Amino acid sequence: MNLLTTLFETLILILLSAIFSGLNIALLSLNLADLKRKALLGNKYAVRLMPLRERTHLTLASILLSNVAVISASSLVLEKAFNGWIAGVASTLLIVIFGEVLPQALFARNALVLTGRFVPFLKVLIIITYPVTRPLEIILDKILGHEASDLQSRAELGFMLAEHSQTKNSELDEDEVEIIQGALQLSEKHAKDIMTPIDSVYWVTPDTDLDAAKIDEIKIKGYSRIPILNRRLTKVYGYIHMKDLVDIDFDNNKYDLGDIPNHPSSIVGGKTALDTLFRKFTNGNIHLFPIETNDKIVGIVTIEDLLEEILQHEIVDETDKAKQRD
Repeated sequence: MNLLTTLFETLILILLSAIFSGLNIALLSLNLADLKRKALLGNKYAVRLMPLRERTHLTLASILLSNVAVISASSLVLEKAFNGWIAGVASTLLIVIFGEVLPQALFARNALVLTGRFVPFLKVLIIITYPVTRPLEIILDKILGHEASDLQSRAELGFMLAEHSQTKNSELDEDEVEIIQGALQLSEKHAKDIMTPIDSVYWVTPDTDLDAAKIDEIKIKGYSRIPILNRRLTKVYGYIHMKDLVDIDFDNNKYDLGDIPNHPSSIVGGKTALDTLFRKFTNGNIHLFPIETNDKIVGIVTIEDLLEEILQHEIVDETDKAKQRD
């Protein structure tokens, strides 16, 4: 009977040690910033764990103190039924295998769910050990300070997105991953990287006369927006939009550029980051920017060029299809 009682008590103590050991490794494996995001998204386990994870030193001290206590108690219980050497070896093997290795492997794989389910147990544990663990928390907070939330770098976010694209059970589809990756790279790329070189741009000068022949020429080029630049390529006067010319009679009349609607634009430096360029497009309601390098316009960037960079795909419009047919 005494042997059965000893085995039962040992089993209970090993089980408690396993829980404490698992909670210890699981709690520390939960990233505080990630846990906060999950809590804001409504994950019930994250919501329960946030108060305990924010006071890591108190929770950790309670778990470790309790674990040491049950390990010591298991040795004492076994020593009653066996001699010192047998009790020591048996206690060590049981604690290492069933109280450390197995529970830590289990809790590490399911850290959030398992730890979340043990929150009521942890709260009771903290209350019981509070007279000892609270002073430890104060000391550790003074020495180490509070844990800061770590944010992922742009490179780390890129790797995370790559993992989503390689995993079949990801909530993000391939197009979403490409769009997010393209947006993340905006600050690393510059306007000159996506511009159309000025040699490939159709542009006009302020003194250009608009008559039937000129309009036919513009139609053949197939562009919807035509920048107005000076001949030295050092100044921009805006751009004309083909839709504004639809109701104008050019067959019997000739017009100056000043006679038709002119949309404003401004010159942007070639080293302007694409995220800055994006804000210029959206805030200024502008769809075309000339790009300048060494005080000379070397190309243009349109809102379509920037969107293609974000989407990681070329946008094929009616003009592109017409050119392909030609």
